[in-house]
Amino acid sequence: MSFYSKATTDIEFLFFFGWGELWGIADRTDYDLGVHQTHSKESLEYFDPENNTKYLPYVIEPSLGVERLLLSILTSAYEEEVLEGGETREVLHLKPFLAPKKVAVLPLVNKLSEKALMVYDILIKKFPCDYDTSGQIGKRYRRQDANGTPFCVTIDFDTLEDDTVTVRDRDTMEQIRVKITDLVGYIGEKIN
Repeated sequence: MSFYSKATTDIEFLFFFGWGELWGIADRTDYDLGVHQTHSKESLEYFDPENNTKYLPYVIEPSLGVERLLLSILTSAYEEEVLEGGETREVLHLKPFLAPKKVAVLPLVNKLSEKALMVYDILIKKFPCDYDTSGQIGKRYRRQDANGTPFCVTIDFDTLEDDTVTVRDRDTMEQIRVKITDLVGYIGEKIN
């Protein structure tokens, strides 16, 4: 505890490596304003009209490290999930509103890129998006899972026939068909 502090409280978090301080809160008493008052030779006292008294206010110092907060969020969200068949899937279960990318657009094959880019152009106006054509669709899903992207929109050959796409949920891996015209509303509702 610092010499100027009357009391200090730490809020701790259980990280994967053990308990660690996330946030410190110090009651600095009137030390800060007292030092300023002494050096400035100006009164910093507050006049309380109800009690007709003057006093030097106390300062409460909350100290939260951005790095530790980010580390707590990331370590809480990270999971190595064992799937049926023994395959391991790395998933970053960020809340959708915290995820840097909200949706990834994935054409099943490169022949579908024109339609996929059309869908991407619709979504990018409303959400931070990724567009991924590298590798097989399963590997792209896994890559987006590890990045924390909550939703993947897959454009397949049925899309050309009925203007629907497959929306895959990162956490449940469930897939549903959604009309392209309803896509922004559907994803927006899920994010919020």
